[in-house]
Amino acid sequence: MPVMEYLERNARLYPDEVALVELNPDENDTRRMTWKEYALIQPTRFEPYRREITWSVFNEKANRFANMLLGRGIKKGDKVAILMYNCLEWLPVYFGVLKTGAIAVPFNFRYDSDEILYCAKLAEVDVIVFGSEFIGRMEVNADVLSKGRLLIYVGDNCPSFAESYRELVADCSSKSPDIEITDDDFGAIYFSSGTTGFPKAILHKHRSLTQAAQMEQKHHSTGRDDTFLCIPPLYHTGAKFHWMGSLVAGSKAVLLKGTKPETILSAISNEHCTIVWLLVPWAQDILDALDRGDIKLSDYKLDQWRLMHIGAQPVPPSLIKRWKEYFPNHQYDTNYGLSESTGPGCVHLGVENIDKVGAIGVPGYRWECKIVDENDNEVAQGGVGELCVKGPGVMTCYYNDEKSTSEVLKDGWLYTGDMAMQDEQGFYYLVDRKKDVIVSGGENIYPVQIEDFLRRHDKIKDVAVIGLSDRRLGEKTAAIIEIKDGMVCSKEEIEEFCHALPRYKRPKEIIFADIPRNATGKIEKPKLRKIYGADNLVAKENQI
Repeated sequence: MPVMEYLERNARLYPDEVALVELNPDENDTRRMTWKEYALIQPTRFEPYRREITWSVFNEKANRFANMLLGRGIKKGDKVAILMYNCLEWLPVYFGVLKTGAIAVPFNFRYDSDEILYCAKLAEVDVIVFGSEFIGRMEVNADVLSKGRLLIYVGDNCPSFAESYRELVADCSSKSPDIEITDDDFGAIYFSSGTTGFPKAILHKHRSLTQAAQMEQKHHSTGRDDTFLCIPPLYHTGAKFHWMGSLVAGSKAVLLKGTKPETILSAISNEHCTIVWLLVPWAQDILDALDRGDIKLSDYKLDQWRLMHIGAQPVPPSLIKRWKEYFPNHQYDTNYGLSESTGPGCVHLGVENIDKVGAIGVPGYRWECKIVDENDNEVAQGGVGELCVKGPGVMTCYYNDEKSTSEVLKDGWLYTGDMAMQDEQGFYYLVDRKKDVIVSGGENIYPVQIEDFLRRHDKIKDVAVIGLSDRRLGEKTAAIIEIKDGMVCSKEEIEEFCHALPRYKRPKEIIFADIPRNATGKIEKPKLRKIYGADNLVAKENQI
């Protein structure tokens, strides 16, 4: 059944219960309040920073948006892009798109103006829904983007090149549109990138979305009394489909803007959150703040918090060991997945397997796994090869890219590009990535983009960007730079040059050295990782 039916069920059975809460702490407010202090103040004190909607309102908003799109000629199979930060409008817009039979196309909010245009063309989107934070980036190519596309603005003071979401949906019907949608209809396009860094449009059927939702609820036993705290951006398959466990259960979820330790713990305390999905940097920050004494667990109400799970990047076992010292009663889980597998969970550790921390786990609900060599033969247990997964969440294809699709989809198996091994108990471990993508703080960073940028510097002869192990981020970017003969260049000069890059793409370390290349001219990145300790640091971090 399509996931929209869960929304309509919840609106029917639990109409007045809170479905979603948006928390947006004021970063300029230096006041730090305990849950006891919070309980004593007037509720209006936090009114500007907290919004909520019930299941009935959630469904009505989705229906209004769906009926507006249908009235503007959007039909089954059309594509609607969503470019917004997490907010109460995000999910109703997403479900409104699905209810029309159109395809939802979430955009990464880190995209610059050219990437927005590129992805809009690649996915052949018919509508772009965007928030106030993206006016500048949309305006750069507004003339091109508006040709043949409807641009919808969510927020106050609508720019001249777009139409107002608020005005468009005001008079639309709140009844569910009469559109027949099946599991075999296309539901969403998500974006991924290969080693070149150019996004691929990943097409999924509704079956994939339903599989991800049901799997999340089953893996974490999400119940009616649970409250899920969602911090990562909803354009991520991880964030959205972890939230969908709450959709299936019919339980409350909190969308939090802010990643400071005190912000996270206050949200858990004040909203009585029971399930929290963290990225490694946020968990590290909480532990470091506790170690320093900057925060005290006694200042928060945390007894109801039962599960902490982490995904999006390799998890250092030492982190979980530290975590259990502060939170001995917490269940812990980790998930592995790709956008091509509808996000996390095709492999998952399971809360009952905390003794296997370091493994990514076993096949998830309704999934199969295997490890193959370069000739597609399964390797013996304990051998290293490419991890392949198979299940109802595998993508249909890379949209309009038959060649790339044929490279990763073979007889129903998705070839992940990750090297793995399986132990004698059946648990899978990641060994290395077949691709050179750097995962830093849960975000993919593509070395070739940074390398191409750095090569524009008139003193740089050659450059290679690799990932080095980092306790907080998982990996950090390091640029190995070979300077042209006879020239002198400083780290400060390179750092200044890199200010033109988005902050998350700027190299965290700059190393001046020769760049090794093989006989065919390819950079020998494995050699660089060995020289600069990446492999050794990862191996050391994986020891408890």
